[in-house]
Amino acid sequence: MKIIIKILAVAAALWVSTQLVAGITVTTETTAKQIGTLLAVALLFGVINTVLKPIIKTFGCAFYVLTLGLFALVVNAGLLLLTSWIAAQVHLPFHVDGFWAAFWGAIIVGLVSWLLDLVFGD
Repeated sequence: MKIIIKILAVAAALWVSTQLVAGITVTTETTAKQIGTLLAVALLFGVINTVLKPIIKTFGCAFYVLTLGLFALVVNAGLLLLTSWIAAQVHLPFHVDGFWAAFWGAIIVGLVSWLLDLVFGD
């Protein structure tokens, strides 16, 4: 149940980022397809974060310390770009157009996910 709530929260955060960031798009004909795409991308984003983020944190530990954690913003943007690329490979209509869109999108996804975690709890 916890995983389903987390996927729904990330899907909602991705939707907010598509509304606020010009370079993040979901191109579907219907609302139902858009919801399905956002849920699939949220699941994909969760898998990518679960697998790669600990590895990146381990090898990039010095960058995290030197930048006082700001390197995490770059890492999150990169993971969102990777999610966009993989989504294109599996024919999901989700696209992030460049680093800055990914950077701002990652900040929005992080903030909205954090707020939803506060409301619904872990």
